[in-house]
Amino acid sequence: MAYEILFMGTPEFSVPILKSLNLHHKILSVFTQPPKKKNRGQKISKSPIHLEAEKLKIPVRTPKNLNNEIDYKFIKETNAKIIIVVAYGQLIPEKFLNIENLLFLNIHASLLPRWRGAAPIQRSIIEMDKETGISIMKIIPKLDAGPYMLQEKIGINKNENFSSLSKRLSAVGEKLIIEALSLFEKKEIVFKDQNEKDVTYAKKISKKESEIDWNETAQKILAKINGLNPYPGVWFNHNGNRIKIIDAEISENQGKKGEVITNELIVACKDKAIKINYLQKEGKKVLDTKSFLTGYKIFKGEILS
Repeated sequence: MAYEILFMGTPEFSVPILKSLNLHHKILSVFTQPPKKKNRGQKISKSPIHLEAEKLKIPVRTPKNLNNEIDYKFIKETNAKIIIVVAYGQLIPEKFLNIENLLFLNIHASLLPRWRGAAPIQRSIIEMDKETGISIMKIIPKLDAGPYMLQEKIGINKNENFSSLSKRLSAVGEKLIIEALSLFEKKEIVFKDQNEKDVTYAKKISKKESEIDWNETAQKILAKINGLNPYPGVWFNHNGNRIKIIDAEISENQGKKGEVITNELIVACKDKAIKINYLQKEGKKVLDTKSFLTGYKIFKGEILS
């Protein structure tokens, strides 16, 4: 049975899920964040979901704020009985959730109740979790606190970054939401309440967090590099230049915190060190360390801030 669905999503993470749903069900309309001005040229940039919906010839709505009468009326009068939400980027107003015979389902990228909130994938890597997963949950007024009907775990690989883990979790979400809708058709839905004692919150990543602190352990710094790759990225300041670390690994070398202890850009941390493999000067392209140091000098013995 094909359901008539409304879809709410914004980033690349949501795209495979939209494509899969479109193959199995009828997407009446897509809600996504409005186009934004990007970079110095102020070029208008549409979200990945906006671009994909246009390819699929699905109508797109881009309200700056959902809490308006036009979109409320549109949703209330639609034929859809289910709204799928995947990293939309806005809270759903309570009066929308109270529309009779309409269910809001969220595809959340964590094993709830762990990592409720805006940045569950990044936080799971930064905190060095061994596993994460996808939860299919009912949206209620309290943030990510609704009961879930399905969960699937996956392990977090060594040195996995945000980009690679996002792709794997998106593939799980793509599969799990089709399974969830199949259970609706069979009337085999069972929602399970979250255990409030186990709640953790994945707060939004702040710009301050992306600046490196050489006083942390090498493992912690590496986890942050991976968790914030590609955006916003972990960076250090060198002679007034912001330099982003794209890829690194742990080294057994030791030295003063922040000290460049080899000519291959191995930098000491609270314990051990990290060997920087790829980096990027602000406004420039990503380079491997050897190529980077050919055109930009960071000398052995320097203390990085």
